Amino acid sequence: MESAQTVAVYGAYGHTGRFVVAELRERGFVPVLSGRDAGKLEALAASFPGLEVRPASVDDPASLDRALAGAAAVVNAAGPFAATAAPVIEAALRAGIPYVDVAAEIEANADTFAHFADRAREAGTAVVPAMAFFGGLGDLLATAAMGDWTAADEVHVAYGLSGWHPTAGTRVAGTVSRERRDGRRVRFTGGRLEYHQDDLPSLKWTFPEPMGVRPVIGEFSMADVVTIPSHLAVPEVRSYMTVEAAEDLAAPDTPAPAAADEHGRSDQTFLVDVVVRSGDAERRATVGGRDIYAVSAPLAVEAVRRVLAGETRTTGVASAGEIFDAADFLRALSPHLSLDLRS
Repeated sequence: MESAQTVAVYGAYGHTGRFVVAELRERGFVPVLSGRDAGKLEALAASFPGLEVRPASVDDPASLDRALAGAAAVVNAAGPFAATAAPVIEAALRAGIPYVDVAAEIEANADTFAHFADRAREAGTAVVPAMAFFGGLGDLLATAAMGDWTAADEVHVAYGLSGWHPTAGTRVAGTVSRERRDGRRVRFTGGRLEYHQDDLPSLKWTFPEPMGVRPVIGEFSMADVVTIPSHLAVPEVRSYMTVEAAEDLAAPDTPAPAAADEHGRSDQTFLVDVVVRSGDAERRATVGGRDIYAVSAPLAVEAVRRVLAGETRTTGVASAGEIFDAADFLRALSPHLSLDLRS
């Protein structure tokens, strides 16, 4: 029974981590609150009476082992994932439990595929990186749109955000990624990740109504450039971001997201529009919703539920679209997302 299943949440007191804890409780799971700052964990526990607090540091494997003891799975919501993903995955492998994270960092996700694929497969467990708005959602949409196609020429992922008030964690993760790239940009073209210093193109994208035609920044690469080609035969993955959102993210004085409802969600809205092209044929999948951080919680928790229920297609390191039935997964999130699938 789900009500008997304990799920450790590393980074539980972070902005997205709080949404994950709330979603787990809503689904009948028992979250264990973990992370680096014991004081913040205790403060969070005051909002969720009865939940256990287990401080842990990525520099202390024994503390991570204690944090995961007795848990059925772990969700890592603590960035920057360049620092946290590998140690928490190692702890999950020692504990023999599945691992899910919400990493949007391209290099951190690529590292997870590169370093843990063999070990996770040999262990017969699931490691699901980027199970969030960036990375997981686009991959699910692309996979659902592909349908019975075994290959395609291009995948286009367009993000229509009403704005973007980044969290402190998003800013830190962005800084870490830029440092790892030496300030270069990244894209997936010709079947591989390519680092470059070209200016990003300014384009227009026709979103479904009511958003319509909007100016976007092209080659605004997010984790989709890792997750989608990890299992789909596509040599080109191109992504786009509405100009307003890109400008918000770039501005140093854009405030963090502010709660606008009883669930703590901001008033930010989004459309994610995915187009898959093969020759002259085109297939499309689109979702709309509210608050890119809040919606990462049902994505991650539904992934945990399905892994624990055995509703998976593979083991080892796998993105959302590879390990789950993509269309069914998206339909299961109907309380959080509106889906339009044309494949």
